[in-house]
Amino acid sequence: MKVNGIARETLEFILGVSKASAPNEFAGLLQVEKDVIAEVLILPGTETSDQNAVIKLFMMPNVSSVGSVHSHPGPNITPSKADLRLFGKTGSYHIIVGEPYDENSWQCYNGDGEPIDLPVLDVELDEPEFI
Repeated sequence: MKVNGIARETLEFILGVSKASAPNEFAGLLQVEKDVIAEVLILPGTETSDQNAVIKLFMMPNVSSVGSVHSHPGPNITPSKADLRLFGKTGSYHIIVGEPYDENSWQCYNGDGEPIDLPVLDVELDEPEFI
């Protein structure tokens, strides 16, 4: 699935949670609304430490994901070998965030770990429905 970008509100959420979680990593899956990455799904059982984050993909409900997001405890936002293994299982868009967890300290990668441009869009998101 091709996306047009990431909602500014969603990126701000990712940066805030990443900063609040430091030095532990934060991890989640990316979901799309109207061709824009608009939500982060945090799966039950996700394990985090200052070394890695492990997403329990078997806990994923019957919903789709276009990729993953996770933070690194330092400024290095280059994908590791473990990151690349996760990328191959979770979609085509993968965001890594690093210190200082601001608008300049993140990068989106494709499933092969190559950097891709992901515009930040000022869009109005639908309010989530709670059932």
